[in-house]
Amino acid sequence: MAPEIRLPYHFQPRDYQIPLWRAFDEGQRRLLTVWHRRAGKDKCCLNLLIRAMMMRTGLYFYLLPTYSQARKIIWNGIDGSGFRFLNHFPRELIEGKPNETEMRIRLKNGSVFQLVGSDNIDSIVGTNPVGCVFSEFSLQDPRGWDFIRPILRENGGWSLFNGTPRGKSNHLHTLYQMAINNPEWYVEKLDVLQTGVLTPEDLQAERDAGMSEELIQQEFMCSFEGGMEGAYYISHMNKMAKQHRIASIPHMEDLPVHTAWDVGVDTTAIIFFQLPPGGMVNIIDYHEGAGEGIQTFTRFVRDKAQEEGYEYGEHIAGWDIVKRQYGQKTAQSTKQIAARLGVKFKAAPKLKVDDGITSVQAMLSRVNIDAVKCERLINALYTYRRKQDRVTRDYLPMPVHDWSSHGCDALRYLATGRRNSRVEDTPPDRYARRSRQNRHSGQTWQSM
Repeated sequence: MAPEIRLPYHFQPRDYQIPLWRAFDEGQRRLLTVWHRRAGKDKCCLNLLIRAMMMRTGLYFYLLPTYSQARKIIWNGIDGSGFRFLNHFPRELIEGKPNETEMRIRLKNGSVFQLVGSDNIDSIVGTNPVGCVFSEFSLQDPRGWDFIRPILRENGGWSLFNGTPRGKSNHLHTLYQMAINNPEWYVEKLDVLQTGVLTPEDLQAERDAGMSEELIQQEFMCSFEGGMEGAYYISHMNKMAKQHRIASIPHMEDLPVHTAWDVGVDTTAIIFFQLPPGGMVNIIDYHEGAGEGIQTFTRFVRDKAQEEGYEYGEHIAGWDIVKRQYGQKTAQSTKQIAARLGVKFKAAPKLKVDDGITSVQAMLSRVNIDAVKCERLINALYTYRRKQDRVTRDYLPMPVHDWSSHGCDALRYLATGRRNSRVEDTPPDRYARRSRQNRHSGQTWQSM
């Protein structure tokens, strides 16, 4: 007779974790836990998901901010006692060998577990998950939930979010504010004093060791009052919000619309902006897409010109826009391909990333940005942050490369590409005169 296997396997929920399990067992299908650092979030969520895989056959995703984090934290993760995270899957329940490359495990009942990085969310397009854990959601690309939500609603699936706060302007806070007043959601926010994991004396020891009070409140007391740790633009964005410069920013018909692009292998970001008299920069729209070539995006901006009545001025992109594709001497550069399709790029100068960030910081005091059309860009600006050493927690002289990088890189090219640009030297009345003439002639698309 085969031995009985009990789930969770080699795991006992802590006292403060039991209400989450109880809520799931009672049928709650939208769950959000805002728990402090060292609360055992991933251990708890992983074991809940494993048990759910035996309750309903289906596809289950465990999402982390990046693919590399998914591998380090879960696939190769080991707890303080030396127990591997994946060993919470009873060997007797696993069919065949785990897929090391795709970080996928199939159970004998047909359920499939897969780790996913939100930095490559397009890799799961066309799938049909019935259960998903979004771990450290405050650092994830929020598009992941936007993509998966309608699938789970259609198939009656469930979603569980965990994370620690990263300020009021972060999508975790937005989700939390929505969920606390929504009966469809189970919500729990616990700090270290509520769970008893740390004592006031432990917190004081962290202060004495050099941890800032803001970080203690964020990481251990689950306060949303601070901002994203190490964020480059947080103070500038907060000032913009207070001055009501994150608002409805209409298209000014008598001025041309310029664009700034981050053309990437994986994702391309496009900022649409205008330069009204007085030295301001009005960012009126934003677009981001993945998995498509430059031909698709040039067609998009041309279609947008017709839909919105835009008359284009300059198109700015990163310095590498002039590099030939695929490394072949006979291949055309992205700039050449785009020019043939009607978008004539101006390459921003090649500068150090820190110098470009400094240019953006200086420019943000003169920026207005549309709160609705540019919501994803705004979230990126709040999130874009310095990389930290995993051991010392010291900041490194480089940004984290994640979902927020694309929009922020496009803004960096906007800030640096406008230097010595003729768009700043063209009098407003010349813009207006050209705009009126083009509309009179019926022209709807223009590139310079």
